[in-house]
Amino acid sequence: MENGGESNGITLFTEEELREISGVKRGDDYVEVMCGCTSHRYGDAVARLRVFSSGELAISCECTPGCQEDKLTPAAFEKHSGRETARKWKNNIWIILNGEKVPVVKTPLLKYYNKSSKHANGSHRSQNGKVHRDEFLRCTECKKERRFRLRSKEECQIYHDALANVHWKCSDIPYVKVSCDDEEERASRRVYRGCSRSPSCKGCTSCVCFGCQVCRFSDCSCQTCSDFTSNAKA
Repeated sequence: MENGGESNGITLFTEEELREISGVKRGDDYVEVMCGCTSHRYGDAVARLRVFSSGELAISCECTPGCQEDKLTPAAFEKHSGRETARKWKNNIWIILNGEKVPVVKTPLLKYYNKSSKHANGSHRSQNGKVHRDEFLRCTECKKERRFRLRSKEECQIYHDALANVHWKCSDIPYVKVSCDDEEERASRRVYRGCSRSPSCKGCTSCVCFGCQVCRFSDCSCQTCSDFTSNAKA
């Protein structure tokens, strides 16, 4: 394996880009490095960050020997670590660079993520030209519905993971502080879900996506993602 890992023969990162970063491991289509997030109350939560050429970021937490949190999004890991000032994971998650903790945003590791986000955020359309409209999920404790914006791959991942969690609750939303005590969004507001054709659209061919590279994940083992990945390779 050449320095920096390879994807289809293309080096993901140069030797120079990774030289001072601690804990580098290379896979067929990813580079893995040591990372962490610091809470003033709980201290450092150490983990492993995998950077894929597709722009996907996956974190396996090692905060305790028995921690089972795997394939977390950066935002989810930031929340899991107990970081008090969440919603700024690019600055709060650090990499050991030349022996110092450096925000991941100040390293080359986000270059593929930034490219994929820029592509996904271009009018927040999927690769098949459709808009990813907002979705709602009902809390299992208070039974209130909460809105999920699907404007980027990371936001799609957050909704995807929440949908798979049979015990999902309001406080699990990583990018905004919400509790069961907060009021539910008014019904008159919930009808607006981001369709570019009609603001109050209830679902049409312009705003309903049945699967694309933005909202499906190659490292997910659920049936929906597995089927999409298999069909994409066929």
